[in-house]
Amino acid sequence: MSSAEPTVKPRRRVGRIIGRTVFGVIAGIAVLATAAALFLVWTVQRSFPQTSGALELKGLQAPVSVQRDDRGIPTVVADNAHDLFFAQGFVHAQDRFWEMDFRRHVTSGRVAELFGASQVAADKFLRTMDWHGIAEKEVAAMDATTRGYYEAYADGVNAYIADHKGAEASFEYAVVGMTNSGYEIEKWTPADSVAWLKAMAWDLRGNVEDETTRALLAPTVDPATIDEIYPAYPFDSHPVIVPTITGMDQGGSGAASATTAGATAASDETTAATVQWTTANSTLEAVQTLLGNPGEGIGSNSWVVSGSLTATGKPLLANDPHLGAALPSVWYQMQLRCRTVSAACPFDVGGFSFSGLPSIVIGHNADIAWGFTNLTTDVTDLYIEKVDGDSYWRDGARVPLQTRTETIKVADADDVTLTVRATVHGPIMSGLAEDFAALAKTPIVGQPDAASPGGETGAAPDAATDALPGQYAVSLRWTALEPGTTASAVFGMNTAKDFTDFRRAASQFDVPAQNLIYADQKGNIGYQTPGRLPIRGAGNGYLPQPGWSSASDWTGWIPFDELPVSYNPDEGYIVTANNAIVPDSYPYFLSRDWDYGYRAARIVELLERRAKQHPLTAQDMRDIQFDQQSWIGKRLASAMQDVPGLDADAAKGVALLKAWDAQATADSPAAAFASVLWQNLAINVFANREHPLPMDGQGRLFTVIGSMLDEPDDPLWTNEKIGVSGRDAMLALSAKQAYDELVKEQGSDPARWNWGDLHAITLTHQTLGTSGIAPIEWMFNRGPYPVGGGSSLVDATGWVLGDSYATTTVPSMRMVVDLSDFDASTWNHLTGASGHAFSPHYTDQAENWSKGVQSPWAFSAKAVAAATVDTLTLKPRG
Repeated sequence: MSSAEPTVKPRRRVGRIIGRTVFGVIAGIAVLATAAALFLVWTVQRSFPQTSGALELKGLQAPVSVQRDDRGIPTVVADNAHDLFFAQGFVHAQDRFWEMDFRRHVTSGRVAELFGASQVAADKFLRTMDWHGIAEKEVAAMDATTRGYYEAYADGVNAYIADHKGAEASFEYAVVGMTNSGYEIEKWTPADSVAWLKAMAWDLRGNVEDETTRALLAPTVDPATIDEIYPAYPFDSHPVIVPTITGMDQGGSGAASATTAGATAASDETTAATVQWTTANSTLEAVQTLLGNPGEGIGSNSWVVSGSLTATGKPLLANDPHLGAALPSVWYQMQLRCRTVSAACPFDVGGFSFSGLPSIVIGHNADIAWGFTNLTTDVTDLYIEKVDGDSYWRDGARVPLQTRTETIKVADADDVTLTVRATVHGPIMSGLAEDFAALAKTPIVGQPDAASPGGETGAAPDAATDALPGQYAVSLRWTALEPGTTASAVFGMNTAKDFTDFRRAASQFDVPAQNLIYADQKGNIGYQTPGRLPIRGAGNGYLPQPGWSSASDWTGWIPFDELPVSYNPDEGYIVTANNAIVPDSYPYFLSRDWDYGYRAARIVELLERRAKQHPLTAQDMRDIQFDQQSWIGKRLASAMQDVPGLDADAAKGVALLKAWDAQATADSPAAAFASVLWQNLAINVFANREHPLPMDGQGRLFTVIGSMLDEPDDPLWTNEKIGVSGRDAMLALSAKQAYDELVKEQGSDPARWNWGDLHAITLTHQTLGTSGIAPIEWMFNRGPYPVGGGSSLVDATGWVLGDSYATTTVPSMRMVVDLSDFDASTWNHLTGASGHAFSPHYTDQAENWSKGVQSPWAFSAKAVAAATVDTLTLKPRG
């Protein structure tokens, strides 16, 4: 025992030591975790805005009140226009400054200053287009009053910056500081605001991707197949926006004659070491990551209904723009009110703004309401250029290239020098993006072809051009690369009192080109095509144009008074959903790449059906916005019932479709099967073949497959790579694949399948949400939220065929304006008012958004007062 005792005692001592050590480590971890949690809470919360009490700010002329409701949505009331926009800038910065700062780095091609060398390629692409430089020219050309609004707004932003440094401005700066400790916030400028309109124009730019894709297909895919997979707009079955143009007098037109586009060029330690900023697979992908992908689901719905069809006898206006999902949402709800409306302070307006931009972009004032959808006109053209050293060929002669030098600063790395080259058409892009480089390597240009749906077929350059010295390159002509006036037009819309005022403002709304719908309290409804829309020479932009010939240049702009307009049409409604604006008989070319009109057709169907049943109400408008009928699902449900020889498992899925109402609701098993069937079918027909065909644009594919279903022997049903020949075999295989995929994802009981989980949206912070660090992503991302709807449905929750079913593009906001009582209007958007992670208003609208629920929109002073939960008074300092 005596010998054992020392053995036992040391064990007890070792046990005690280990126990004490473990306890000490656990206690230490707990203390550190508590301290870290407290530090995190302190770091996060110190950027939360003050929303009550009083603040003194240098630059204000008189007190301003900021009333916020229970969702943090502000109503700003000021004595004068300067203070109104000063306060708007301050409030935007309070809630969204990181978003604003990141955006200005994107629009000026300076993202590498924040995130390092991984962003240099994107910066080169963006700097080549010189959005910020063009914005500076637009600011310089503004009238004194408009420029004063932008300067007051910038002063308000800078008043916020002056008292908020680093993480005090937003929590993101604490994270960025882990890898870029030297970053300092710069003062805001009016050009920082204006440049964001260029980013929105890029997001809505139109057909440049389709133009590129068709040209890249031309060497390996026969023209007949290209024509089949890019069919013409179905004018016989889907509506146009303006079937009959209303004759308007010259009042308020703003542009009575054509202007000349000519051929002018576009203007001149531990954790820190593991943070990985997203590096995209291609330059265009990187830019799309920063700005949003214009692919699946980008578009919008808007419509306006005359009082002759409504229960109140006054118009109803509905709008839901479809954009890439973002956290925070691109929209910021607010109201701007002059305490006494006058000529000097004419604003009494509410709606959706962009943080970083003064004004209300979409909404209503005390007299009128308006909404937007993307015009989808062709405002971009690619040109194949023949470049020889420092010159390029044009009409048989060498012309000097225009050049400028840019310096890209890179966080923790050496500066990068960029030489930008431009032709008469615009900047040369082929050295900056892989698709454009491929076009330069194998150039294809459009040749007139009346038999083609696009009016052109592709051909290689002629022998004479090919023999000229030099190399091929690709330049970009785009309306946004020339100074415009949209930054001024928004204020005209904010203060318009009638359709004449509205059209006057619309005449200045040039980029991005939008369908503009209108309603007023007097009962009028209207529509106007605005925009700087080009008149082309020899080609139509369906394919790249030969840059060496001036015959293919743009020759002017369509005169504003000859653009489509509709005012109080006999139908009693106007519907825009990116569908064709006018019939092909319209004298000017607008586009061949319209949305194919499935959403527009469904909206018209629902409006007309309900109007026959009862006078239309605001609830009808909300119901229509959330309609989830799937055209392709309905078509496949019918087609699958007659397919012979179905696998027994596939038949279980097909059985779900028999009684399905074609509504792609989140809880629907049939919607899950129909959507997975559709994806597998599209992959089998288009992508998984020897020469893959493009799958972007589900509305386009609806049209292609819809026609093919009536043609069982269409050549596209045959795919030797997967051993399938004929329609029935292709449908049977796709149904079997769909069943197997759903069993793997959601189990073997079809009754337990649901579309919402497959199609769920995870709200992902635009910059830090894909950092590669799970705790950081946890802090900034939210979701997933089950989602219904789908691509080319009225409830247009877009997803990328062949990638996943996850929602990527969304109705970014929804609003219904009741012209009989503005306080009876409703609104909602994707996330919430705040850009601060952990703010109660960071994503407090997301769940309602996913369910199609809208909230009351208080507008009158009495209603705003009743809804107010916090009031902040901003006072002049000193």
